[in-house]
Amino acid sequence: MDGIGVVVAAVCGGAVAGMLEVVGEITGLFAAGGGTGCGVFRKDCLDLMRRSALLKHLLEEIRDFGPTLEVLTSSESSSSSSTITTSTNLCSGSWWSDLVVALQAAKRLLSAAGTFTSNNPSDGAAKKISFQFQCVTWKLEKALGEVPYDGFDISEEVQEQVALVRAQLRRAAERYGSVNSRKLSHALSQPLDKEVTAKVEHVPESIDSKGQSADPMVNRLERSSSLSEVSPSSNVDSQQQENSASKSMDEMKKPDALVIPDDFLCPISLELMRDPVIVATGQTYERSYIQRWIDCGNVTCPKTQQKLQHLTLTPNYVLRSLITQWCAMHNIEQPTGLANGKLKKSDGSFRDVSGDVAAIEALVRKLSSRSVEERRAAVAEIRSLSKRSTDNRILIAEAGAIPILVNLLTIDDVITQEHAVTSILNLSIYENNKGLIMLAGAIPSIVQVLRAGSMEARENAAATLFSLSLLDENKIIIGASGAIPALVELLQNGSTRGKKDAATALFNLCIYLGNKGRAVRAGIISALLKMLTDSRNCMVDEALTILSVLASNQEAKAAIVKASTIPVLIDLTRTGLPRNKENAAAILLSLCKRDTENLACISRLGAVIPLTELAKSGTERAKRKATSLLELLRKLQQL
Repeated sequence: MDGIGVVVAAVCGGAVAGMLEVVGEITGLFAAGGGTGCGVFRKDCLDLMRRSALLKHLLEEIRDFGPTLEVLTSSESSSSSSTITTSTNLCSGSWWSDLVVALQAAKRLLSAAGTFTSNNPSDGAAKKISFQFQCVTWKLEKALGEVPYDGFDISEEVQEQVALVRAQLRRAAERYGSVNSRKLSHALSQPLDKEVTAKVEHVPESIDSKGQSADPMVNRLERSSSLSEVSPSSNVDSQQQENSASKSMDEMKKPDALVIPDDFLCPISLELMRDPVIVATGQTYERSYIQRWIDCGNVTCPKTQQKLQHLTLTPNYVLRSLITQWCAMHNIEQPTGLANGKLKKSDGSFRDVSGDVAAIEALVRKLSSRSVEERRAAVAEIRSLSKRSTDNRILIAEAGAIPILVNLLTIDDVITQEHAVTSILNLSIYENNKGLIMLAGAIPSIVQVLRAGSMEARENAAATLFSLSLLDENKIIIGASGAIPALVELLQNGSTRGKKDAATALFNLCIYLGNKGRAVRAGIISALLKMLTDSRNCMVDEALTILSVLASNQEAKAAIVKASTIPVLIDLTRTGLPRNKENAAAILLSLCKRDTENLACISRLGAVIPLTELAKSGTERAKRKATSLLELLRKLQQL
C-alpha cells in the first residue's frame, strides 16, 4: 500500500478510536450509575447516556472498515486518485465533525449536569443546562442522518439500531423545542464553561429541563408543528427556520392545546400507545417498540434497566380501554369520513349511506346469532360486501364487525371460518382498518387458521398477514406471534396459490431485521432451495427475491452457504431469465462481501465466465452486481 493509503486508513482509524473512547467513557458513567444527577436532569442524563452508548456498534463497524480502505488505496495508479478522494471523504465529511462535536459535548454536559442538584427548573443555571441538552440532541440527530452508511458497508442490524436512536433523538428534540440552528451550532462549538453562560436570552422561557413548559398547561401534544418540519437538514433557510420555531413556540403556549396524560405515552417512542403491553417488571410499553427492543437482543427493561425475568408481553386491557375512551372524547382517531349517515367522497362531496348503514348493522348483529346457518349466511354476505368497495369496508368496520369476525376465526365451522378470514382480508385493504384489526387482537387467531384451517382458509390467512404487514410496526408484531414457522410450512406444503401467498408474506415480513433470524430458524432456506431446483421453475422468482432480502443477515448467510446454495445460484447466472440472473448475482455479492472463503468458492466453481457475460449484457442492476463481484475476485487473486 502506498504512503497516501496508509495516511488515509490511519486518519480514519485514529479518529474512530478516539470517538470509541469517548463513548466508552459515557457508557462507563451509565454502567456505574454516575453522572445522573439528583435533580431535574436525571432522566435527561440517563436518556443521553443510553443513546450515546448505542452508537458504539456503529463506530466499531466504521473502524472495522479500515482494512477495506487499505485495499481501496492500494489500487492501480490509474484509479488511485479518485479512490483516495472517496475514502478520505468518508472520514472527513461534515457528518463526522458534527458527530465528534456532539459526542464530546455530550460527555462534558453529562459531567456538568450530573453534579447539578437544584430541583427548580426555572433556575437560571437549569435553563442553561437545558439549552445544552437541546444542542446536543439536535447535533447528534443531524450527524446520524448524514452518515454514508453504504460507503462504510454498515450492517442492517446496526443501521436499524441507529434508526431507533435517531427516532428517539427527534422526539426528544421536539420536546425540548425549536431554536435557530446557528445558535445551537455556536453553543456546541464553545467549551462547556462558556456555553452554559452564553446566550441565555435565547432559551425559551416556557421550556424546562425536560423540554416541558414550566406552566403545566403548556405540557401538551404538538400535532401540526415539530422540529422535524424546520430541521436544519431540510432545504429551509435560517430565517425561515427561526420564523417556524417562533410559530411553534407560540402554538405550544395556546391554552386550548391538547394534553396527553403521561401514562398514555410509550416510554420508548414517547407517542400515544395503541396496543399497550406489560413486561416482566410491570412497566407498560407500545407492543411494536418493546418487541423491537427485545428483538435487538436486549433483556432489560428500558425504563428501569432491571433484567426481564421472562419476555412475555401481556396486553394491558385496562389501559387500552382508558386510551380508547380518551381518544373518543378528544376525537383523536383518524376520521373515516362517515358522519351523520353521510360518507365523504374523494372529491369532497358527501353521499347519503344511511340506508346502507342500517342494512350492514343488521347484518353484523346476525354474526352473533346462535343459529349456525344464520351466522354462516351473514358472514358470507359480509365477505361479499367487503370485496365490492372501499365504502363497504368503511361501513362494515364502523358497524363493529371486526371484533366479531375475529371471534369467528376460532369456531369449529369450517365454512364460517373461511368466510371470516376472507372478510378480514378484504377489510384490511382499507388502510384505517389495519389498525382496527390489530387492536382487535386478530393476529393469534389468524395464525391459528394458518396452521390448522382448510387450504382456502390458510391461503387467505397468509394473504391477510401480508396485507397487515404493509405497516412497519405490524411486521414486528406478526413476526413475534409465531406466524413465520406457519408461513414456512405453507411455503413447503401448500397449494400453488398458498405457496405464493406465503412467499409474499414472508418477503414482506423479512424486510424487518428481527424476522430474518426467525425465518432461518423455521427452515426457510431449505424450502427456498427446493423452489430453486424445482424442474417446473414456477416459483424461482419468489425464492430469489426472498433470498436477496435474507442474504445480508449473518445467520441467513451461514445457512445459505451450508445448504450448498452457491452452485445453484451460479448456475442461474448462466441459465436463468434476466431477472433471475440479476437476483442471483445480487445474492452472490452479499454472500461474498468480506468473505474470502465464499469468494474462493465461487471462483473454483467457475463463476467468472457467467459473471463476465452478465457484466456485458445483463440488466443495469445485474451489470453492477456482476462487475462488483468480478472486482472482488480480481483483488482476491492479487492477495
